[in-house]
Amino acid sequence: MSAHIIQIDNVHKSYGAVQVLKGISLTVPKGQVVALLGPSGSGKSTLLRCINHLETINGGQIRVNGELIGYEERGTRLHELPDTRIARQRRAIGMVFQSFNLFRHMTVLRNVMTGPVDVLGKSREEARAKAMELLEMVGLPDKADSYPSQLSGGQQQRVAIARTLAMEPRVLLLDEPTSALDPELSKEVISTIRALADQGYTMMIATHEMSIASGFCDRAVLMADGHVVEDRAAAEFFADPREARTRQFLDHYAKTAH
Repeated sequence: MSAHIIQIDNVHKSYGAVQVLKGISLTVPKGQVVALLGPSGSGKSTLLRCINHLETINGGQIRVNGELIGYEERGTRLHELPDTRIARQRRAIGMVFQSFNLFRHMTVLRNVMTGPVDVLGKSREEARAKAMELLEMVGLPDKADSYPSQLSGGQQQRVAIARTLAMEPRVLLLDEPTSALDPELSKEVISTIRALADQGYTMMIATHEMSIASGFCDRAVLMADGHVVEDRAAAEFFADPREARTRQFLDHYAKTAH
């Protein structure tokens, strides 16, 4: 089996005549944290959604833990898997969205418990114990009996992260996890993501938040116009970018930060 837990090979994605991904190839080894950077419309979020097969692809292949995602090979052609098999594959791929997508009618504890009980078949006692452990990890054990409407945006996002972790995924995909939050609430979520990085989770994070990318990510990948422009160790990416497009991107964010 490959040492890379995520393998993206020459992936293309179009919406009608609009090409969003134009031959993306990336690999991510186990335990690495990769920041996907780039302007709006560069394809970051689409790429994450393709990894989880929330979007179909028009060409190429995506593998997670060695398993071809969303398709099976029959001769020289790929055929999309039935929904039940895709759903099984998604259990290994945790996805955290910019909109928290919590169940409004459920308490925080029920939100975190429901997947392990209904999908993984865990007992309510086991799921409850694990949910409380995860709420402790994200700093919200005292909110177990609260409803999402009683939480701040940052707290809701941390619950969403706990709910995703409850499904015991092999990889975590985070799509602009702080974009819906003001700067103060963003700090809560960034602290939680940093703790997950320290625990060795394999993550790909699409973000506009440079403090995530430069603070604790191992790699930074700049995407623009559906291509990978630069892919380097995060420290080198920020200290000594190779590509003019990368320097322009970083200059823009340096100016808007002041």
